[in-house]
Amino acid sequence: MKLKSILICLIGTLFSMQAQTSVKPTLLNNFGSISGKITDKNTNEPLPYVNVVVKENSKVITGGITSEKGTFQIKNLALKDYIVEIQFMGYKTISKSAKLTVDNSINFNTITLEEDAIQLEGVEIVKEKSTIEQKIDRKIINVGKDLISAGATAGEIMNNIPSVSVDPQTNAISLRGNSNVRILIDGKPTNMDAAQVLQQIPSASIKQIELITNPSAKYNPEGMSGIINIVLNKNSRLGFNGSINNGVTFGITPKVNSSFDVNYRTGKFNFYGNYGFNHGKYSNNGFINSKELNNDNTQIFDMNSKNTSHLAKLGFDFNINDKNTFSFYTNQNISQGKDFGNTKVDYVSSAINDRFQLFDNKSKNHSETYNFDYKLDFKKEGHNLELEVNHNKNNSPENALYTNINGTTNSFTNDVKTLGKNTIVNLDYVNPLSETTKLELGLESRNENTDNNLFLNNAYNSDFTYERTLYSVYATLGKQWKKWNFQAGARLEQYNVEALFRKVSEVDSKFEDDILSIYPSAFITYNPSDNNSFSLNYSRRVDRPSISQVNPIREWSTPTIDSEGNPFLVPQFTNSFELNYTRKTKIGSITSGIFYRRIQDEITRVIFTNPNDSNKQIISYDNFDNNNAYGIEVSGNLDFKKWWSANISFDAYNKKTQGTIEDTPGNYEFVEVDVTTFNARINNTFKATKDLRFQLFGMYRGRDLSLQLDRSPMWKMDIGASYNVLKGSGTISARFSDIFKTMRFAFDGERPYKTNGEFNWESRTVYLGFNYRFGSGKNKAAARKQRDKNETQGGGGLL
Repeated sequence: MKLKSILICLIGTLFSMQAQTSVKPTLLNNFGSISGKITDKNTNEPLPYVNVVVKENSKVITGGITSEKGTFQIKNLALKDYIVEIQFMGYKTISKSAKLTVDNSINFNTITLEEDAIQLEGVEIVKEKSTIEQKIDRKIINVGKDLISAGATAGEIMNNIPSVSVDPQTNAISLRGNSNVRILIDGKPTNMDAAQVLQQIPSASIKQIELITNPSAKYNPEGMSGIINIVLNKNSRLGFNGSINNGVTFGITPKVNSSFDVNYRTGKFNFYGNYGFNHGKYSNNGFINSKELNNDNTQIFDMNSKNTSHLAKLGFDFNINDKNTFSFYTNQNISQGKDFGNTKVDYVSSAINDRFQLFDNKSKNHSETYNFDYKLDFKKEGHNLELEVNHNKNNSPENALYTNINGTTNSFTNDVKTLGKNTIVNLDYVNPLSETTKLELGLESRNENTDNNLFLNNAYNSDFTYERTLYSVYATLGKQWKKWNFQAGARLEQYNVEALFRKVSEVDSKFEDDILSIYPSAFITYNPSDNNSFSLNYSRRVDRPSISQVNPIREWSTPTIDSEGNPFLVPQFTNSFELNYTRKTKIGSITSGIFYRRIQDEITRVIFTNPNDSNKQIISYDNFDNNNAYGIEVSGNLDFKKWWSANISFDAYNKKTQGTIEDTPGNYEFVEVDVTTFNARINNTFKATKDLRFQLFGMYRGRDLSLQLDRSPMWKMDIGASYNVLKGSGTISARFSDIFKTMRFAFDGERPYKTNGEFNWESRTVYLGFNYRFGSGKNKAAARKQRDKNETQGGGGLL
């Protein structure tokens, strides 16, 4: 290694000497440069991304920013007299004179900046209003107090996010009208079900939500609709600082939502932690009318739940030196829940006995994630190598007691044990080949396995093991040319899966699959001016069946319906195209876009008659034929007046779905449907005074149609207010959700039976919250290092 380093240094020196001798001395003497290093006066730490402005006679000539090491160098300056200003938020601005003469390049060496106490008082960790940023391949929602007060959990605030919808009954999330979306926490996958994740993360623990609708080849290609990345709070402010959030939501019963964030940064270390707590009781009810063959009935559901969850994040960064950084963090999620209620089946025919079932379901969950990261920075700015190891383990036991009362009382138990593990190793390399060209390479190894066991009445009934392994390599090349930016890449993946289902008195069922696929991507952006930006992109995506979609062990049950997976699902592939235009105006920015998706072997929910019991139905999954979907989106982050701003979005999607389903009991036919769905949202913020804000939120979700169900539209309106106290360190928030109590999940169906139904929940609620920020730390301005950008903006191979 030493010999190799010596050879590289020797060759580099020879080239450098040759380059220097080849330049005419007269050219070198025509220009000078100004350089130096900026540090904090108290800690002596280098300050990155500090503004350095060069002026001549009060006129700005040029400038630059400091590197991550706090250094700067401004070249090609004419030999004149200048004033150099050092500007950084939270610090006092200083000025220095610089007189450049022949053979004179000025080095200020180390310049120390002093805190500006007046400026620091206005620095906040949580913004008043959520903001939306449009990047080349994603939309970033910076979560403000208006969204935090919108609900107690991540699932409740997701419905306020453009392009996102959450099923209020199941917490199933969809992006651009499709539920095949990948959910990440801090840029990393989890074995937890997406619905469970959304229910357990407190809204106050969320820093950002990223919508990556068309990821590049550097990302894992899973998720037809793209990726939703939930970024938990952490910061890199100097010194000791943090925040406390407490909130109570009043529905039928109160629900508590609290979080605590703390950060301490000094010297080479940065320590951070976050803890969130959720506790509450929830009530749901609904009905389904079924026109079954000689078996018409009405099912009435009354469901209640009690959930408690703890979410903690602890981590540190250690800057070994200017070239080496080591980081570690862990996410710990512990929850327990109890679902209880009853289901009543009222048959029209007096010849059939009505059914009444009580259920009492207890569940626990412990999900733990451990992340190790090492980054090596080379001499050239932006040239680095990064190794990351991420391990996730999820243990979810569930115990359910069902009691059937039908003349006689009959009870049975379902005990399910689920253990999942997920290990990912990434090696990523970034090399800026020039100022306008960047090469990115990466390797990834991923292993996921899940063991499920079902015990019926305390006796072994069945088990399901599922393991999949992925090996991938990617490469992307980006090039900037005048007002154009190009990026192209490809990801090659080897995918292997093995599954085994065993059940008492049945032959073992095995499933194996082995697929080698390539996933290309391409991005083009054109910026004709500072106020206009166009982008066109393409990517190939895949939706591999999730554990819940392939697990044949019964997920839940009622007297007439069982929910279970299909182990014979195959992956669906999607070719996705997207065109966006962003226009900056005097009142804000507006982004509009269109997209088209060609879907192969689409995975969709199906309902069919239980082959072992004609009086029951099964809800499962199946692969349908090739389908098309396209749509349009418009969103804006606008300031109409100094006192009135709004986030506005609307979208319309058209999808054509076709496949073979059960038309009538035992009979199957090919069916095709074509539907256009419209959604709209507006979140207004009104500034009454410096400290008092009001919010008015409205949303509409249009009708949706699948091969078997027609979902009715729904809408709601919320009002809220926030008031700053304690000299701006505290904020009191209040919100009244679903004022007119219009939110409900209603549907109609024709196949395999004529059905209609409706479900209701505690949609009308009142939220009261208090947020307090403490500490005297200063904002570091930039992320701790590039790895933080990976979590908030995505990084090569990390997903």
